[in-house]
Amino acid sequence: LQTTLLFPCPQDLYTAPDSCQGRCEEPYNEEDECHCNAECERHHNCCEDYYTYCSPEGFSSTLDAITDEDLLHISEQLYKADHNKAQPTDITINPQHQVSPDQTGDREDHSPEPLYQYVNEKLFSKPTYASFIKLLDNYQRATGKEEDVTAEELKEQDNFLKEVMKTELMKKLFTFLHKKNRYDTEQEFVADLKEMWFGLYSRGNGERDSSGFEHVFSGEVKKGKVSGFHNWIRFYLLEKQGLIDYFSHSYDGPWNTYPDVLGMQFSWDGFYKEVGSAFIGSSPEFEFGLYSLCFIARPGRACHLSLGGHHLSIQTYTWTKSTYGNGRNYIATAYVISS
Repeated sequence: LQTTLLFPCPQDLYTAPDSCQGRCEEPYNEEDECHCNAECERHHNCCEDYYTYCSPEGFSSTLDAITDEDLLHISEQLYKADHNKAQPTDITINPQHQVSPDQTGDREDHSPEPLYQYVNEKLFSKPTYASFIKLLDNYQRATGKEEDVTAEELKEQDNFLKEVMKTELMKKLFTFLHKKNRYDTEQEFVADLKEMWFGLYSRGNGERDSSGFEHVFSGEVKKGKVSGFHNWIRFYLLEKQGLIDYFSHSYDGPWNTYPDVLGMQFSWDGFYKEVGSAFIGSSPEFEFGLYSLCFIARPGRACHLSLGGHHLSIQTYTWTKSTYGNGRNYIATAYVISS
């Protein structure tokens, strides 16, 4: 008798850490880069090819999938519901010099004047603006230094979430996500927003030195460069203090009203930002809502939206080195990309 030994091919022994091939319904493991069980979509930590290989039933059925058409429709609804946005008379910007995409790293100041010529600061007394601005000074911008979160700062986080959830915009977003079975109650939604945006993780030296909110809205400095920083209110307030020097822009959105979009080059207290894209004149709840929508619906991918009939995309990334709850991912970053 002749015995034949069958050895599996190397590729049969290897499962890509970012793929669901051969991993459907695999038990949750916090060390995995992404997940392939029935709960992963609710926790927004599925591998990108989850649908391809796992054809999920129940919660993740086709009925509950957030389609590209759904995103175009809900984003137009949120755009129309942004009642707290700046009106044309509230802001005057002076974009000055536009550079080509291959010039954004030149670090040359092509614009002698500030970007903001005028902002009606009465906007900042609106509850969502006021509660948002209180959050901006809660962070050390240098990564690698542990954030010290006080009881007062935790209260400010809760107050911001309370104020944005009073708005029609965020109520529409919750209704949409509830219909898609992402959240059972508004309380669950708010609790998840607090963790995904304000939960701390480490970008350097093992210290709990960063969060999605700090990175996206307040801005950080890492390895001598500005990291994150995609908010117009933060930019205006720092420019007013003389801490930001606007250099140029590489993208100007097609909108003739607010919110508009600019891709900017600037120096923050001597640290350079090569492309800092930001909505201009939007309310805090508008940005917070759109970024949250895209992180939940298209984590790690371009999320295609429609605002006032113009197409625009938002890119989000998940923080994969640590999780909260049952393997849910924090927001690493979120920003506007032109499309």
